[in-house]
Amino acid sequence: MATLLFILLLVLIVINVPIAIALGLATIVVFIVAGNVPLVILPQKMFAALDSFPLMAAPFFILAGKLMEHGGISERLIGFAQSLVGQFKGGLAHVSIVACVFFAAISGSANATTAAIGSIMIPAMVKAGYDRNFATAIQAAGGTTGIVIPPSVPLVLYGVSASVSISSLFIAGIVPGILLGVSLMIVAYIVSSVKGYGKGAEKTNIKRIVKAFKESILALFMPIIILGGIYGGFFTPTEASVVAVVYGFIVGWFVYKKINLKILRKILVSSSVTTSVILFIIATAALFGMLLTRENVPQNIANMFLEADLSPFVILLLLNLFLLVVGTFMETIASIIILTPILLPVATSIGVDPTHFGIIMITNLAIGLITPPVGVALFVGAQVGNARYEGVVKAILPFLFMMIVDVLLITFIPGLTLVNIMDK
Repeated sequence: MATLLFILLLVLIVINVPIAIALGLATIVVFIVAGNVPLVILPQKMFAALDSFPLMAAPFFILAGKLMEHGGISERLIGFAQSLVGQFKGGLAHVSIVACVFFAAISGSANATTAAIGSIMIPAMVKAGYDRNFATAIQAAGGTTGIVIPPSVPLVLYGVSASVSISSLFIAGIVPGILLGVSLMIVAYIVSSVKGYGKGAEKTNIKRIVKAFKESILALFMPIIILGGIYGGFFTPTEASVVAVVYGFIVGWFVYKKINLKILRKILVSSSVTTSVILFIIATAALFGMLLTRENVPQNIANMFLEADLSPFVILLLLNLFLLVVGTFMETIASIIILTPILLPVATSIGVDPTHFGIIMITNLAIGLITPPVGVALFVGAQVGNARYEGVVKAILPFLFMMIVDVLLITFIPGLTLVNIMDK
């Protein structure tokens, strides 16, 4: 039955059926063929999968990210980033990446980060003499930090799927997210040095940094409230997501005054659509997972790896390679929900901490966001930057290579992920 399930799912995906419908339809067909489960149980299972308090954090963080995206936050974060790193060679490239890291700590979304920062920075970089494809590639690569640096919606979904503490995942994502940002800046510096970008950048000083900090302090304060509140024990990640929505609304409407009724309606509709798609995937994936469990697929795959007598090093390399390939063709959220119950037993069987594996998975899938042929962040960046997709693909290659190096470091140096949660 497991073989039939995967064949049906593959066929439906190939013919471009939406992933949520493909999951549900393939699973229901197999249950009908098997005839050993009353179909009335299936909608009950779908509803039970959504009846989760931690899962409520996802729609609220999505809404908070939308509020920040439209609330005047990105301009102030860019101004602060400019004061910090704008004077270096390739200054605007560094500003773009640092601004993406700051915005990632607010939005929890790669696409939102790419769009919000790219809409401002790509035109500015082109005007300053940077190649449009290079400028767009930087935004797409920088945007991937949005799903690694907390608060991250994919981390929330992994935590729910793997029954892992979302607070621990958020802590674990901090260092890897910063590592990604620094690595991308290294690539930007090298390329800018070769191409001669960013010469004669304006020097900064403490006065300018302080002024930019004051102007952006409300934007920078949001991740401090969210993460500080979670780690300080003042509220749970789900409660933090609600706090983020309230804070984002107050700042965007009353302080920066960038949000009005028309924009708020747009934000609510967009957030509702995104949330409904995610929840539908989770509900149908619950049926998929139930069938996998009944057929002992996760255990059989784990046993297959163990019986092959492969070293943990080789198994981790294979898991990374598999996730890189899957991320290239499949949407991030669907990949997390489908693959977590299959791959997590394999990882834990060789002694990998579930929290560590979560960061490995999310970082691999982040690379998938800028890898053709799907590369959602590439499409978003190309659209925002008015660039040709083919040109952006070529420009993204150095960043892609560096991110693969980062994945290997995160995989084989667990301290990068777990050092902050050892005392938790």
